[in-house]
Amino acid sequence: MRLSITFSPAGSSLRLPTHYNRLLQASLYANLDQITAAFFHDRGFLHGSRSFKMFTFSRLMGPYEINAREGVICFNGSLKLVVSSPSDDFCGSLATCLLARGSILLGKEEVGIEKVEVQSPTITGERAIVRTLSPIVVYSTLSKADGAKYTCYFQPGEPEFEEQLCDNLRKKYEAVHGCPAPDGTVRVRPFRQPRMHIVKYLGTVIKGYSCTLQLEGPQALLQLGLDAGFGAKNSQGFGCVELCPAGAR
Repeated sequence: MRLSITFSPAGSSLRLPTHYNRLLQASLYANLDQITAAFFHDRGFLHGSRSFKMFTFSRLMGPYEINAREGVICFNGSLKLVVSSPSDDFCGSLATCLLARGSILLGKEEVGIEKVEVQSPTITGERAIVRTLSPIVVYSTLSKADGAKYTCYFQPGEPEFEEQLCDNLRKKYEAVHGCPAPDGTVRVRPFRQPRMHIVKYLGTVIKGYSCTLQLEGPQALLQLGLDAGFGAKNSQGFGCVELCPAGAR
């Protein structure tokens, strides 16, 4: 399930830090009922020692201007946010709270809720074309010769990107359903050159990519990626995608 949320700034524009993912994430948690917020924030869905929050969200979409010198982005007029999760409890709680309150805070800025649309996009077969609504992050933590750790990010088109993305989907499936993931791998083919994005989140620099991807693999894994997000750090605002019409690239 996913929500398409339309906002309107309280004033003539909405002024946010350029790297606003943390503000959006905090606002989403603040607009869940207490029990749902505690589960997704504190526990999530477990796979061994890992916890998957199982929700993702897009970047803010609407007319904007960036002031690089001040490190701010100004949105002018209405803007949209897509939030997606395989959990109906998560989406239902968020929709109820948003409609009941009528507005939310993004940092210190208040924005009004114009409308909340409930959507259920579905992948019907073993192939889909998707477009990123927020950058996809795929990485491995590796060790140098001296034992120091470092993060290696992969981009669409690299073999490691496909391998890591598929492995991540399988773990998410097993965390949500409590049973082995379906057999088969997920194949990933980007259309055109992916665009790299550098995003700062709580002082950490994260590298992700926006692009259009052709995906082939088990339907259940593709659907989970559509619902929960592809790649890593979904609950921080990465890996949210939308289905493209047939033939679109």
